[in-house]
Amino acid sequence: MRQRTTHFRTMLVTICAMAAVFAYLAGCSGGGSDSAKGTLKLSITDKQSDQFAEVIVAIREIRVVPVGRENADDDDPGLPVLASFSTPKVIDIMKLQFVQESLGEIILPAGDYSQIRLILEPNPSGNQQPVNYLTLNTAPTARIALDTPSGQQSGLKVKGPIEVKAGVINAVMIDFDPNTAIVSRGASGGYNLKPTGIRMLQLSSELQQFGSILGNVSSTFKDWSSATVAIRRRGAINDSDPIAAGRIFSSYTSARWQAPFSAFVPASTGSVNYKAFVTANGFALYSSHAVGVVQGQATDLGEITLAPQ
Repeated sequence: MRQRTTHFRTMLVTICAMAAVFAYLAGCSGGGSDSAKGTLKLSITDKQSDQFAEVIVAIREIRVVPVGRENADDDDPGLPVLASFSTPKVIDIMKLQFVQESLGEIILPAGDYSQIRLILEPNPSGNQQPVNYLTLNTAPTARIALDTPSGQQSGLKVKGPIEVKAGVINAVMIDFDPNTAIVSRGASGGYNLKPTGIRMLQLSSELQQFGSILGNVSSTFKDWSSATVAIRRRGAINDSDPIAAGRIFSSYTSARWQAPFSAFVPASTGSVNYKAFVTANGFALYSSHAVGVVQGQATDLGEITLAPQ
């Protein structure tokens, strides 16, 4: 296994609205009593990119999608509003490094949720400056519009799953990888923002200070479609439940099905390190050996090649 530690720019933003109880339409997850509710905290973090100087998005609203309501419109009252901004929340995804900025919290019925939708402010037409844009390191003053075909209607659909447990804080992090979420349109010019490079990670607790474990899951044998990455502590603490877990989705590039992942965890101690586990249908379980994590840095597992079961 190849391990390297590298600095990477991140932004950790806990995004929530006022604490409230939502009455769902039929088919929504969770119960109605206060004892069957949990607190959901949402964050966003970023991986390093040598290509982009800025990646600016203007978020108008954030909604949580219960299992079974994936086809609902973005204004469906069965989709709880996690955050709504009268003036769009403008975020430069490339700026912050391992910093958590709390914006509040929301109480939801315990149960399973399948998506987070980031609904973006539309870029204005004509010659006006875009509100969703990027700048390149080679031309840091030139704004290039970042097109988000579904981001202003049904939102950027960041796939879960998310489990909200009753009576606890449920910490969820969105991992924004500009290297795969931002796609050049080639000869036609411009860039698209796609949710394929934006992934969700569920944490066992909130992270004030953290490092990360990186890897790239791949297979040349067959399409693995999606896989679950779980990080467990090993040493003085041996987790049965992961300290961090999330689903990743493959795409076919460079003659293989592959997807990178980032898992954010507290720094290792002298008695506790971490192991990464990857499961995918039709493939054998992957298990790394125990690795250490340094606060504010990334431990890279390198290429993880799935073996047929």
